[in-house]
Amino acid sequence: MYIIDPHIHCVSRTMDDYERLAMSGVVAVSEPAFWAGYDRSCAQSFVDYFRQLTGFEPGRAASVGIQHYTWICINAKEAENVTLSREVIAEMPKFMDKPNVLGVGEIGLNKNTKNESIIFMEQADFAVKNGHLILIHTPHLMDKYKGTMMILDMLKEVGADPSRVLIDHVEEHTIAPVLDRGFWCGMTLYPVSKMTPHRAADMLENYGGERTCVNAAADWGVSDPFNLHRCTLDFRARGHSEQQLLDIFHNNPVKFFSQSPNFKVKPVVLGEGEEAKPTATRAAEATVR
Repeated sequence: MYIIDPHIHCVSRTMDDYERLAMSGVVAVSEPAFWAGYDRSCAQSFVDYFRQLTGFEPGRAASVGIQHYTWICINAKEAENVTLSREVIAEMPKFMDKPNVLGVGEIGLNKNTKNESIIFMEQADFAVKNGHLILIHTPHLMDKYKGTMMILDMLKEVGADPSRVLIDHVEEHTIAPVLDRGFWCGMTLYPVSKMTPHRAADMLENYGGERTCVNAAADWGVSDPFNLHRCTLDFRARGHSEQQLLDIFHNNPVKFFSQSPNFKVKPVVLGEGEEAKPTATRAAEATVR
């Protein structure tokens, strides 16, 4: 089984985590820029963080055969400071051409405020005008449905192509409007404030898995990068085929991320009677058949 985690904060994880992920079939990870647990004091703090995402983390991942990709932005939790946010946005172009950068993210809303909306619009506009993919954080402590609908309306206003936007942290009450408008959606398996592997498997069955990615979003908080694997086990136990698992947990992220020329992983299609083996060596050789 090959797995791609479309949303995981590897800067918060140890090399032991990387090693275990590689041994359990993870061939690539996507790391959005996010909140460090405290508000950064200046734009240079973000610049140093972006250097870590584009310089240091790819090497750590590669040491165990995992391809590391990332996103650049100022996150929603720090976007309330408009002056600082604009200073960070001015630094972002320096990193967008780095070989492991997929686009702008995770931008979004936290408390659905006016200032958050201003900075969301400016970053989304930057992404659209420069042809970057977008990865979006939807609020989970405030009104998720209201925030999601605000985001959908703002994306329409800036002229974003829905096929190039992944809207993350959807739940049962927000997945339908996201998919109905043609966007990609992400389901986050996180012990606090998001959803369980079982709920995600239910939603995959109810909505079919098209334009859907599943992630662990593991970070410095109470989280587990193997919740994604627990979802694959639940989905398999319901009688879904190995190819169906590959399509959702590997090939869907490939399909979305491959819109960036920087993404190098290929989809996996099994031959008749073939099984996908969870080894880094086999995964590195995976090609379209």
